[in-house]
Amino acid sequence: MAKSQPAWRPQPERGRFAFVAALRDFIDSVASSSPARLALIVFIVVIMLFTTLLSLPAAATNGQVTPFHDALFTAVSAVCVTGLTTVSTALHWTFFGQLVILIAIFVGGLGILTLASLMALMVSRRLGVRGKLIAQEAMNAGKLGEVGTLLRIVITTSVVVEIVLALVMIPRFIILGEPFWQAVWHGVFYSISAFNNAGFTPHSDGLVPYEADPWILTPLMVGVFLGSLGFPVMMVLLSQGFRIRKWNLHTKLTVQVSLILVLVGMLGFAAFEWTNTKTIGSLSDGDKLLHSIFASIMTRSGGFNLVNMNDLDPVSRVFTDALMFAGGGSASTAGGIKVTTLAVMFLAIAAEARGDADVKIYGRTIPQGTMRVAISVIIMGATFVLLATGALLIISDASLDRVLFEVISAFATCGLSTGLSGELPPAGVYVLTALMFAGRVGTITLAAGLALRQRRQLFHYPEERPIIG
Repeated sequence: MAKSQPAWRPQPERGRFAFVAALRDFIDSVASSSPARLALIVFIVVIMLFTTLLSLPAAATNGQVTPFHDALFTAVSAVCVTGLTTVSTALHWTFFGQLVILIAIFVGGLGILTLASLMALMVSRRLGVRGKLIAQEAMNAGKLGEVGTLLRIVITTSVVVEIVLALVMIPRFIILGEPFWQAVWHGVFYSISAFNNAGFTPHSDGLVPYEADPWILTPLMVGVFLGSLGFPVMMVLLSQGFRIRKWNLHTKLTVQVSLILVLVGMLGFAAFEWTNTKTIGSLSDGDKLLHSIFASIMTRSGGFNLVNMNDLDPVSRVFTDALMFAGGGSASTAGGIKVTTLAVMFLAIAAEARGDADVKIYGRTIPQGTMRVAISVIIMGATFVLLATGALLIISDASLDRVLFEVISAFATCGLSTGLSGELPPAGVYVLTALMFAGRVGTITLAAGLALRQRRQLFHYPEERPIIG
């Protein structure tokens, strides 16, 4: 007589299903109450996962456990696509460690709202209305029905651009004498780091050996610039091409202001550093121009550098601070307060100076709510920078200009550094870690929160205008 199956055997299966169901219910409840909170939770979980992987002895060349503050800082810098480091990427981390960093950069480059949408999709097997609202906010989708398609386009576009950049650089690394697989690794690493505006380099001396090599520098500049435009802009460019009249307002403002900042940055860097022999003063005119263009593009979020930031003229460093704070496009891999925020504020100032009641551009009126969000983003960013600068001045003995440069670079997820990150005690490292996290998720989450938490007002108080200015 056959024995009957024990009643307890199906229990683990039911337990797993119950766990998935509980996780799905939790995600749905958080997404329903606060999509921004779900995005933060997802980002924190991703960061802790990569911190754990980087803490493993297999990730470090010395075979020992990396100190928690260094592993956390590197994981946050990678996921927040910043590029600041407390240990050398090339010397401290093994191939496994560098691979973990590269995956973290790719994942982080998708953005917190996109990650939240993907998590909801993986757990629930579908995107509910709230999940679609999260993704819609992340990618500026016109209709909720487009969100699933746009999520696939985001990932596909990232992979295709990174493959093209890698295929351009790999032959050059081979020509320069690198073994085939090492050249492939470096090409892939630089392509992902560039498109995601991360600024990590697998070489111990960075890009210095390639400071006059357009074959390497040009793909990096193209990758960083495309990544800084943002997925909403790239989707419009893919669908409409260069038919500018069919671009939406966001695309027009992002492309126009980005090009203006590239030009201004190039002219400013060239003017301030042209005769500085510590940076570009001893180079030929052609190389000076190449360095100036490269510095302008990288300053706004790329994080790659060809010169020592400590050797910059003081006015160049202040100029760099301003460009880093401005950053790149919304819903992009770049940081800062975003170029559209800057554009809206300048348009508001111009409208006020002209006495116009509305803020208008390209035949469109910018809503008052958008201007409130822009003001909030700028004030929040300035507050983060102020608090972090004060904290680091107390913790370290560094000068104000170095501290301010490092703080803005961390908040703007730029990655340019005077070397201060590696000199700070653990307390200072944690301050910059928190700042990178806030800089990557703060402005986006604030904008999403304001957009998705609007309440219908049934009454208005009487207006009274205080004296301004």
